[in-house]
Amino acid sequence: MEKLPFYHALKVVENVCIGCTHCMNVCPTKAIRVKSGIADIDKYACVDCGECLKACPVNAIIVEQDDFNQIFSFKQRVALLPTVLLGQFPDGVSEVQVYEEIKDLGFTHVYEVDGAVGVLSDATKKYMHKHNQERPFISSFCPAVVRLIQVRFPGLVDNIIQLKPVIDISAQFYRKKLEDKGYTQDEIGIFYITPCAAKIASVKSPVGEEELLIDGVINMDFIYNKVLLSIKQNNKEAKKYPENIHMSRRSIEWSLTNGEASQYSGRCLAIDEIHNVIAFLDKLENEEITDVDFLELRACDRSCAGGVLSTENRFIAIERLRKRAAWYHRNKPVIMEEKEIEEYKPYLLEHISINKVEPRSILSLDSDMMIAMDKMKKIQRIMKVLPGIDCGACGAPKCKVLAEDIVQGKAKMTQCVFLQKMLTKEELITPQESFDISEGTWGKERFEKKTIKNR
Repeated sequence: MEKLPFYHALKVVENVCIGCTHCMNVCPTKAIRVKSGIADIDKYACVDCGECLKACPVNAIIVEQDDFNQIFSFKQRVALLPTVLLGQFPDGVSEVQVYEEIKDLGFTHVYEVDGAVGVLSDATKKYMHKHNQERPFISSFCPAVVRLIQVRFPGLVDNIIQLKPVIDISAQFYRKKLEDKGYTQDEIGIFYITPCAAKIASVKSPVGEEELLIDGVINMDFIYNKVLLSIKQNNKEAKKYPENIHMSRRSIEWSLTNGEASQYSGRCLAIDEIHNVIAFLDKLENEEITDVDFLELRACDRSCAGGVLSTENRFIAIERLRKRAAWYHRNKPVIMEEKEIEEYKPYLLEHISINKVEPRSILSLDSDMMIAMDKMKKIQRIMKVLPGIDCGACGAPKCKVLAEDIVQGKAKMTQCVFLQKMLTKEELITPQESFDISEGTWGKERFEKKTIKNR
């Protein structure tokens, strides 16, 4: 059956893109090509990690979000917050202020998703004990990593823990809580405030889940700017959180690097930043690394604090969150939020499993082994002709990627500028034909720039 494309939150604004190749060169899954002078993202290969967004010098790549006014379609409007949002605000802004400002925007309820950590942590320990032979266990926390494994390391999909992440557990908890108060499904709207593009994609097309648990996604930078502007304009004083509704230290640190890995026994490793993750998974797949029990893998540098929709410096955000966690640890307040979710624990555990994550390899040349081997030989022959300098002038990030595209019928040999010169020299193609090929890759406008005359 033909694979359906992932939903993607990252979009290219074509009339802004200058076809500079920055995004193409940083993409960890080689999902980007330049065609007609515009970046083109392969919907089957992209994992929504956001590296392209960070690299774009002209902001031609954006992260789509739902229309904020959509929240008013519901009587009960729940804002699910990543704890890392609290680390974005200056020290003078308290948690209760952030909560109140978000409610003033139109939400009726605010809940930090990491309040569900206790439920997931206990379920994970039981899962690892039951499936002991499937080590190393890989956390399903980061949707960009889950998709990365699907498309680039399909042999490791069985190692992904088949449990919902805290976002989905929190959504399920709050929806059930409101239903128990008499509200209908149609009256309840659950909205996640996301620090990254990958979580938008996972909400819209969840991996291993058939049910959509969240009604909409709002970018964290949008909410941050709205909240901070309101606080500054109204000169609102910081208010302290009542001492009986704090989260635990474990919950606050969950989305930071080593937040998960520190909770389990055995050899547990935490790796962040997607290129580091890829390098590690390469070694794991090649069995260069063994005897690992649990892997916490995060696509962003310093985990969610480094999300592409974060506004604060990731190191400062981490410092703030660790200070918050340390204060709670010292003062040991009553954790009312986590006690409340404990009441729903049997229900949540009953619905915590996800289906097996299916591989979606982009490296497979063909489902028929004989055809795939023949294509591999063709790639090797093409590589002997290509210059091997990975200049990107063909519109592909590397010579090997161009060779793979050629074999798959997605590109032509003549896209290589070096081969164009050779063929032109041998009079096998005309200079005009060579020019037309380059124009097809880089667009007409790039060759129509006017010369600036000296004055």
